[in-house]
Amino acid sequence: MRQLLFLRHAKAAAASPGIPDEARPLAPRGRDDAAAIGGVMRRRGLSPDLVLVSSARRTLETLAALEPWDEMPLVETMDRLYLADAGQILQILNEVSETVRSVLVIGHNPGLHDCALMLADAASGAARARLQEGLPTGTLLEFVYGGAWVALGAGQARLLRFLAPRDLAAADQ
Repeated sequence: MRQLLFLRHAKAAAASPGIPDEARPLAPRGRDDAAAIGGVMRRRGLSPDLVLVSSARRTLETLAALEPWDEMPLVETMDRLYLADAGQILQILNEVSETVRSVLVIGHNPGLHDCALMLADAASGAARARLQEGLPTGTLLEFVYGGAWVALGAGQARLLRFLAPRDLAAADQ
């Protein structure tokens, strides 16, 4: 089985005149939320082999806040992921090497949310129901998938976990 993790970047600072959208940093709450998600990932053994991260500042800062890793993953910063739509994200995933067991994608809405909805199979249950309500900043999704990356498509991945920052106190119990 392959593992696919989606992480929407953590809470970013508000847009400011003169600062391009892709240069917006994380807000203090975003840094705290991302660090807390990183701790949960370590405790649950969610350690990707490959991280595909948008080139936007807020996604790169989210990635940095997840550290330290038990084993450092290969990290690929991708301009293609900045504001990518669901189809573009799926195409990127279809290009992942078959030797990779676990992938973490750190990106943006609406593309990440739309792609997650597209991938989640009918048996994804309560996690899929929560996903249909939205994908808040800093939320981690965990999917499992039994096929080759090149064949990943709609309705083929089981959504096992929907973990939003507001869930973190309960997740550690």
